Amino acid sequence: MKRIIEGLSKFQEEVFPQHEELFSELASGQRPEALLITCSDSRIDPALLTQTKPGDLFVIRNAGNIVPAFGQAIGGVTATIEYAVMALGVKDVIICGHSNCGAMKGVLHPEQVAKMKNVAAWLHYGEPARLIVEQKYSHLSGSELLMALTEQNVLAQLNNLRTHPAVAAGLAKGELRLHGWVYDIGTGDVTAFDASRDSFLPLRHVVSEVGVAR
Repeated sequence: MKRIIEGLSKFQEEVFPQHEELFSELASGQRPEALLITCSDSRIDPALLTQTKPGDLFVIRNAGNIVPAFGQAIGGVTATIEYAVMALGVKDVIICGHSNCGAMKGVLHPEQVAKMKNVAAWLHYGEPARLIVEQKYSHLSGSELLMALTEQNVLAQLNNLRTHPAVAAGLAKGELRLHGWVYDIGTGDVTAFDASRDSFLPLRHVVSEVGVAR
């Protein structure tokens, strides 16, 4: 905690003064470019990863970058998506999974989280991805199996995202784009889902409108 408080002091004394004009503009409102839905994992830093400034990203973080389908759960995720699209007018929504994800390990091995009732219940939203992996990638094991699940979970959550009325309306009007990413913590690589090839490819090789629902 001492290090955190020292960091806050450094921000106030050194960092904030360097960006005072930006924060002065942000004090009266926000207009983020995109909504990023990613994992709560402490190793993920959205601003560092995307090299964005305060005010650029609207962010949802939870275990497993999960988006319950509309009507399954009314809560923070649902409300934040609706607000981002309808009130803030974001044009892009990114769901970003990551390597070595503890939540995905829990989806693969539910017995490991059985004593954590709330965690187990939340990870149930990853069950569609687990079933796909079980049927399609049974030949994989270890880190390869976990990565396959991570990718399938991103796709499953994108499907859930499309059930949200605000998102469905934005897609129908051509005003919203959906993107599926996976970040490799150890290498810094980011892959994106390319719908035309039905595959995750290095982000730099994927057209800008990756994973767009049409």
